[in-house]
Amino acid sequence: MRSTKITLFMLTTILASTALAQPTDHDGPTFDGDGTVNVPAFRLPPSALSSQEARQAQAMRGRIPVGEMTSNETPDINSRRAQLDRMMSPRVAQMKALYPVDIKDGTIAGIRVRIITPKDGDFDPERILVNLHGGAFTVCWDSCSLVESLPIASLGKYKIVSVDYRMAPENRHPAGVEDAAAVYRQLLNSYKAEHIGVFGCSAGGALTAQLAAWLPANGLPQMGAAGIFGAGGVRFQSGDSAYVTAKTDGSFPGPAEDGTLEIDMTRGYFDGSDLDDPVLSPALHADVIKMFPPTLITTGTRAMDMSPAIYTNSQLLKADVESTLIVGEAMGHCYQYNPALPESRDAYAATVKHFRKHLD
Repeated sequence: MRSTKITLFMLTTILASTALAQPTDHDGPTFDGDGTVNVPAFRLPPSALSSQEARQAQAMRGRIPVGEMTSNETPDINSRRAQLDRMMSPRVAQMKALYPVDIKDGTIAGIRVRIITPKDGDFDPERILVNLHGGAFTVCWDSCSLVESLPIASLGKYKIVSVDYRMAPENRHPAGVEDAAAVYRQLLNSYKAEHIGVFGCSAGGALTAQLAAWLPANGLPQMGAAGIFGAGGVRFQSGDSAYVTAKTDGSFPGPAEDGTLEIDMTRGYFDGSDLDDPVLSPALHADVIKMFPPTLITTGTRAMDMSPAIYTNSQLLKADVESTLIVGEAMGHCYQYNPALPESRDAYAATVKHFRKHLD
């Protein structure tokens, strides 16, 4: 009898708490029977927890057409690539001024690469980093390879090899991960696997996760450490953040209500692929994710990649893989591309610290 009274009391308390938690004005969210939340329009001010520089950058967003860098309005891929490089050229120049390096073009395993070293020639001869650039598996080799690599090479005193992997629309998966693995395999002739780190942002972050899944499955030793930035070990535009940031950041379109993508930014790169397979979504497979190296993951509270990043970190920790997650307050997708932000500089420092610790 006493147990029944306690149960009834707990149930009454829960029901009362639930009732109190329901919105009392018409501007609050409403909830469908299947769990769908109907969110009203609202204003999102600059975060008081972000840096002054970040708030100033946010204020400038009104002058930039939303989604300009990720739209597919220019259908010809070569024109689109040239257009994006022109847009990114001031940022590349800024990075070169802040982080002096030497840049040489070359080939490894028949694949075009860019070799980046500190300007003073002082770098660790026994350790090397591989960069897999961002750009939705379609664009940004010329620009993103530099924007992502320069600060890490200069600050960390590393030699970095950035890979010009095959992209869409000319190619399909697994072209990119095959190229990354070919370069990695060649580097094993000169470096120990535990002394090779791999990192990338956006598509390059996703490709880093793919490579970490690909190597053990294809008889190659695992890399020493990974950096998955602006991405996760599951497909892009999955989870809550894809929907939320489509409305709060606007750089990327959100999925349709049924979860399908209205715009394929990869231009068919994954056509014919199972996006849940162990290479494309290793975080969905416990036996694959447990083989990952120590991993640093970065995202932002206004980044569409936040959910994949958080989920991947959780799965790595569950698998007893060392993982560090950095979520930049009020930061958008691949915020490290802007070196003027203290949050970006913190991310560079964390990246250098991560590879120094785990490539030892």
